[in-house]
Amino acid sequence: MKAVVYREPFQVAVEDVERPGIHHPNDVVVRVTSTAICGSDLHMYEGRTAAEPGIVFGHENMGIVEELGDGVTSLKQGDRVVMPFNVACGFCMNCVEGYTGFCLTVNPGFAGGAYGYVAMGPWPGGQAEYLRVPYADFNCLKLPPGNENETDFILLADIFPTGYHGCELAQVRPGESVAVYGGGPVGLMAAYSALLRGARKVFVVDRVTERLDKAGEIGATPVNFAEGDPVEQIKDQTEGIGTDKGVDAVGYQATVRDTGREEPATVLNSLIGTVRATGMLGVPGLYVPSDPGGPDEQSRHGMLSVAIGRLFEKGLRVGTGQCNVKRYNRYLRDMIIEGRATPGFVVSHELPLDQAPSAYEKFDKRVDGYTKVVLHP
Repeated sequence: MKAVVYREPFQVAVEDVERPGIHHPNDVVVRVTSTAICGSDLHMYEGRTAAEPGIVFGHENMGIVEELGDGVTSLKQGDRVVMPFNVACGFCMNCVEGYTGFCLTVNPGFAGGAYGYVAMGPWPGGQAEYLRVPYADFNCLKLPPGNENETDFILLADIFPTGYHGCELAQVRPGESVAVYGGGPVGLMAAYSALLRGARKVFVVDRVTERLDKAGEIGATPVNFAEGDPVEQIKDQTEGIGTDKGVDAVGYQATVRDTGREEPATVLNSLIGTVRATGMLGVPGLYVPSDPGGPDEQSRHGMLSVAIGRLFEKGLRVGTGQCNVKRYNRYLRDMIIEGRATPGFVVSHELPLDQAPSAYEKFDKRVDGYTKVVLHP
């Protein structure tokens, strides 16, 4: 079958790889109909992880069930399904408590597993024609048959729940003001989720025109950090107090406004300045314990210079960690079905699988309006 394979930094290729089969009675094989490129994929694409050549990318996947193991009970051939990017067993201590992003079974020696991602277990990705899904009764979320809402439903694999998770980590409540740093797909989903949760004012901080325009279209207030300190811009619009809550949707590849130089802690420190005393930060943006391309020795080992004294002085609370997709995906699916949520607005391009190399290059360079790409094998 055809699949997107990592070759070296800034190079992926569509190659022939072995088609997956049933390895366990709880497996299914899904024929992939949609698979998205994630900003997290770019970390590997750019060589900013320990990813080895040959890994099949793709953790945002949906499609049609084609083969089933004998132990699968809730699915049948032909079911349309979307899978959380988290691979989870459903029965370990963390899964039972709802922390499916930190499953203790699927990636021995590590809390958490994912498709097609470095250090996240032996699970090939779904930027391919077929995908093996383990513990399928637990990991597959059934969708209405047909092909309606395809670009909405594919976002249930990761970025819609992850954006919502950022708001959950920050405990966003109706009537509050929220600052979202990062106007990429996850940041836009965080802003959208904050509005769905009843926030009265949502700021989105970025410098890419297409992203800021998207933020404005959904009712958020764009803040272009190329035009001035975003902390001051937001305080000027909040009577000098700052926002009630903040979400970091950027992570460790953040850059400084004046020089464009990478400074991994800059968003965290900006949020500490932006959010009012006793407010709360949600941090779904990715931070890693090892970054080969870090700008200094400390950051290459995941050690950042965070303004902890200011954080403490303001009595700020912080929630962190990757999204436990199954905690949210069923409810968000039902909002899509009822027309209450249409997250597919963030998708800028739908392309065939064989255009993946070009799509990766353009998405990485933020050119030609590439904000979110969905591939169709």
